[in-house]
Amino acid sequence: MKTKIMLMVCVFPFIMNSCSNAQNELKMAFPNLSFTRPLDLEHAGDGTNRIFVVEQRGVISVFQNDSNVTQKKIFLDIQDRVNDSGNEQGLLGLAFHPDYENNGYFYVNYTASNLNRTEISRFSVSPQNPDSADKNSEFQILSYSQPYSNHNGGKVAFGPADGYLYIGVGDGGSGGDPQCNAQNLKILLGSILRIDVNTNIGNQHYGIPPDNPFAGNTQGYREEIYAYGLRNSWRFSFDPVTNWLWVGDVGQNAYEEVDVVESGGNYGWNIYEGFHCYNAPPCQTQPCDTTGKILPVWEYSHGLGISVTGGYVYRGPSVPELEGKYIYADYGSGRIWSLAYDGMNPPTNTLLMDSNLLISSFGVDQNKELYICAFDGKIYRFKPTAVTGMRKSSLETPQSFQLGQNFPNPFNPDTTIPFRMEVPGMVDIQIFDINGKHIKTLLNERKDYGDYQVVWDGTDENGHFQPSGVYFYKITLDQKYSEIKRMALVK
Repeated sequence: MKTKIMLMVCVFPFIMNSCSNAQNELKMAFPNLSFTRPLDLEHAGDGTNRIFVVEQRGVISVFQNDSNVTQKKIFLDIQDRVNDSGNEQGLLGLAFHPDYENNGYFYVNYTASNLNRTEISRFSVSPQNPDSADKNSEFQILSYSQPYSNHNGGKVAFGPADGYLYIGVGDGGSGGDPQCNAQNLKILLGSILRIDVNTNIGNQHYGIPPDNPFAGNTQGYREEIYAYGLRNSWRFSFDPVTNWLWVGDVGQNAYEEVDVVESGGNYGWNIYEGFHCYNAPPCQTQPCDTTGKILPVWEYSHGLGISVTGGYVYRGPSVPELEGKYIYADYGSGRIWSLAYDGMNPPTNTLLMDSNLLISSFGVDQNKELYICAFDGKIYRFKPTAVTGMRKSSLETPQSFQLGQNFPNPFNPDTTIPFRMEVPGMVDIQIFDINGKHIKTLLNERKDYGDYQVVWDGTDENGHFQPSGVYFYKITLDQKYSEIKRMALVK
């Protein structure tokens, strides 16, 4: 099954414009498999190239990352502990410990069946079977009450730079944050938490990172809080290149927003909804101004959708034109967008497609390829696209080399391209412009196993400096396997 949409649309939200002139295509990633309300997709980081899909009812399935796979196995079934009676309740998140390959630990976020609470728990894989977890190994890390059945957040993820566990926590639910939780630093609700699961402090089964923004405070603020003022962070992710934390925060009546979250940041809810004053009773205790608030990177109105689904900055091999762009969607409308933002220039939002899918979540595999979870029970991915002038498909890449993202990116005057050889071979690295025109050969020689780097100084074969713009670098192994990544030269 394929969903193909061609669009030419421009809309003008609050202060920036969003345009589309694109042809994009989705395809089922695993057409022989179906799931019950899938809402998370992860890989274990152990090099086994397996996919783990979280179902809201309390089941995690595992299978090999192969489009022809016909069977999945139950990795964990905790339906007896999970309350999924509400639309936003259930088993909501999964994160594998950075050292999972050695310690076998993974962490889940679920709403519990007894009492109205969220549990953050650790489980262990079975020593006898890598495709099965030990259901009896549950070790409860953190628990907090939920006053209502909605706005439970649910995402858990380890920071790629610091190894700490980040937890998305909603404002407690109902409408308008009636308990004023999101601006209250003395409770955990309405925030992103950051904890150290490798240490314990007192009776806590975790530690507080010493650089958490409220660590050691004397005002009674919860030291676990990393950022606050969020309504319901429905999916966050880290860009492995910039380490930025991207959050899709679900709006109230009129606007959905995308944030880049910083330590100690106040993202405005319920004083603001997106860029707009909200500040409804009973929390109307401070003026509706931006003092001390961080406004979104982007917003869209409910004319385009009703519930944002946060995604990932695309770093995969299959759709190079999306490299470095934040891919996200709306659960209600099925629209999928890409958002280009470098922290300096105004963001540019592009409508990729109107899929008509109920998109619950995104995920990436060990090769950083992007997947889409939908409530029709299927997992989707973008159909790979070709770049003019570069004939080899990146899907042909074997597990014999790894091409890293160049740094810095954007760059001026030069940039470093890292790559790793898992087996010896003949390596060719080429630079192309946005139209596929060959610019320069950086490397063409045999390399042994190991880590390497090449530098591009922004010149062509004749030493002429190239203009600002988007360029592609392509690595080819033994004239057979290739991978392409995108970079930007800025002058």
